[in-house]
Amino acid sequence: MPSIPTHSRAAVLRRFGEPLAIEDVPIPREIEPGAILVKTEACSICGTDVHLAHGELALKVDLPVIIGHEMVGRIVAFGAGARRDSVGTPLEVGDRIVWTHTACNCCYYCTVARQPTLCENRRAYMFETMERAPYLLGGFSEYGYVLPESGRIKVPDTVSNDLASLCSCAFRSVMNAIGQIGRIASYDTVVIQGVGPLGLLATAVARTSGARRVIVIGAPAERLELASTFGADVTIPLESTTADERAERVKSLTGERGADIVMEFTGHPSAFVEGLVLPRKGGRYLVVGQLGEDTTLVAPSMIVKKNLNVIGSFSGDAASYWKALDFVEVHQKDFPFERMITNRYRLEDVNLAIERMRRFEEIKPVIDLTE
Repeated sequence: MPSIPTHSRAAVLRRFGEPLAIEDVPIPREIEPGAILVKTEACSICGTDVHLAHGELALKVDLPVIIGHEMVGRIVAFGAGARRDSVGTPLEVGDRIVWTHTACNCCYYCTVARQPTLCENRRAYMFETMERAPYLLGGFSEYGYVLPESGRIKVPDTVSNDLASLCSCAFRSVMNAIGQIGRIASYDTVVIQGVGPLGLLATAVARTSGARRVIVIGAPAERLELASTFGADVTIPLESTTADERAERVKSLTGERGADIVMEFTGHPSAFVEGLVLPRKGGRYLVVGQLGEDTTLVAPSMIVKKNLNVIGSFSGDAASYWKALDFVEVHQKDFPFERMITNRYRLEDVNLAIERMRRFEEIKPVIDLTE
């Protein structure tokens, strides 16, 4: 591979809570069968990146790691047998792709349960050490390595790098979650908790799914205004209302029953408690945002007395990535996706970008690696 450098500049986390350091990380000289080497073009920043950097996730992290997992890259080299994506589309050098965490396809969860995101042998980008080959398993890096067991989806030409990176975590998580909630009927009222990237994207999907009414709860006011452009019929400010007042507002809009479907995308444990109050009897409650180690107190009788269907959703498989890209490609003129991309940063400025994300000064900043 004479045109490919020996090392890739990457943002490496060696100790939780410390700034990322820009280091030279080896680029594998041989690409194993089924694998792909890409030149990373963009990697958006996710709240999970911020929590991982500060050691706040209830997931194992094998330090040191290259942070970032919402990446899109352009193919520069193939391993044998890697010339098609996960839905059969031919791939060539120069094509852009997004790629999934791995699934082994030979454990109970992959084969019997058909839930590859729960794979017993799963390998996740930005959670694996950069000190062992193939090294480049994180998004804030000039080059990236797509493992043989990872799904990969070709990015449509009409979808920008910014939006493709958005689809490679935030939107695929939404698509996977909504796929588990079941049909959204024309008479359903849907409540969205949270106006971060996932909440905004879920609002758009609920709107296009034909829900009768979409109610969004969150803060600050600027995010609620944006939620309206993504299809919210009603917005309820978190900062100027109590939980009781929010519940009464939802009831007043639903004939005193409560929402048919409630979706949680906040990451705050207290929101889960509130979310159990918002659905009607027999309603569905989808929980997506709770990946931290914080706890909360709940009354389990709430679930039983209301006969609630509580569903957790984690990550997303290759189908979810494809659906996210397809939704963006089809609906780019219907929703202002670009307004979610609040800033672009160079790799050298990654710590500033993460800190601004931590302070909620950004919705979805992007590390631009095309320079």
